[in-house]
Amino acid sequence: MRAFRITALAAGLALSCAANAADSDRWQLPVSVKKLDNGLTVVVTEDHSSPTVGVSVVYHVGMRLEPKNRTGFAHLFEHLMFQGTPNAPKGVFDKVITGGGGNNNGSTRADFTNYIETAPASALEPILWMEADRMKTLDFNEKTLKNQQDVVKEEIRVNVKNQPYGGFMWIDIGQHAFQKWENNHDGYGSFQDLESASLEDVRAFHRDYYGPNNAVLAIAGDVTPAQGFALAQKYFGGIAKRPVPAGTDFQEGLNTEEKRVSQTDALAQVPAIAAAWKMPARTSKDLPAMAVLSELLASGDASLFYQGLVKGRELALNVSGLWGLTSPWEFDGPTLFTVFALYKPNTDADTVLKAMDEDIARVSKDGVDDATLKRVKTRMLANWNNKLESFINRADTLAKLQTLWGDAKVVNQIPAWIDGVSAADIKRVAATYLTRANRTVIDRKPAPKAPAADKK
Repeated sequence: MRAFRITALAAGLALSCAANAADSDRWQLPVSVKKLDNGLTVVVTEDHSSPTVGVSVVYHVGMRLEPKNRTGFAHLFEHLMFQGTPNAPKGVFDKVITGGGGNNNGSTRADFTNYIETAPASALEPILWMEADRMKTLDFNEKTLKNQQDVVKEEIRVNVKNQPYGGFMWIDIGQHAFQKWENNHDGYGSFQDLESASLEDVRAFHRDYYGPNNAVLAIAGDVTPAQGFALAQKYFGGIAKRPVPAGTDFQEGLNTEEKRVSQTDALAQVPAIAAAWKMPARTSKDLPAMAVLSELLASGDASLFYQGLVKGRELALNVSGLWGLTSPWEFDGPTLFTVFALYKPNTDADTVLKAMDEDIARVSKDGVDDATLKRVKTRMLANWNNKLESFINRADTLAKLQTLWGDAKVVNQIPAWIDGVSAADIKRVAATYLTRANRTVIDRKPAPKAPAADKK
């Protein structure tokens, strides 16, 4: 089914002979893919412009698949993956990579958890050994679990509880916009759920979701496909595939009635609004057009909402847009396009929403002029290519696309999808998805100040 949808999208965005000639000048990443006997999918993209490599291992598990009553568990587990194994104790992973001039990181999203490294090409084998080592097993112990539970709780304190607005535009908004638990729970985690995670939970999660058949390994840079596949076989080939639990049905349709929520914030100085709309499915023919429309509306100072709300009507202090916690191309279930704005205390949320609705109505009726559409698409294509310049981003993008789309070569199709969006497409998706009935709104206002105590 996925292969059919990708082909349909590509066909729907087919260009004229003249445009096809231009396509031949477009940057095409070389992408080679091989699946090992144990189910690990390996992607290699060769580039000898620098004696360095980028490595990404993406596991097809994230916040949507974490156990119920264990909110934040996928994120907690990401931290545990850096706490060592019986063969490479805590600290070895970082020491080997950073000691050679490289760096590494990891992150958890709704549909995947990724682990990324970049280093000189001479460090590729040690990196692959360490990634395979922690795929096999971890150093499961109570002390490490307690330590990382505390680390994640402190991260929540710093990034959410003790921050103005507290991530309400990406944590709270989904809790109200979605109906199913898989989509609407707080993936950062509650303290109670984090503390309830047991060592057996950790072992089971690694066993169930961190096997080679639930992972993609991507290598970008100074390596040939033959070398990359041979090294993957050498270090990962002996790891046995493991059963992966059947996923739940977390799909849900567009909303049919607007949802409005009011909140107060003791740390905020000015009010803020988050307005979110459910988006088309990743495989929908509407996805490229909606991606371009989101850029047109809420990306940068030239966007319609910035020019209308900040510069024109002077209602807001800033405007920005979010696609869940990822991008229009990196999700595998229901997601939101969210507009976040700080607005001036002398106005209100209804006035800001009315201004947004007016801009959306104009786009739905009139579309967008050719010059503006070209500018927006040029900016998107430039950002896409700029991101892929670095080997670490290149490897990570390929690993995610292979995981979510089942085809890393989508990396070379996305620019054509963007380029093929027309003004008519923009009108259609604006009228279909950016409706009041499909919208969820949180109005977050500064909490009233407590009266000053009388001095005696």
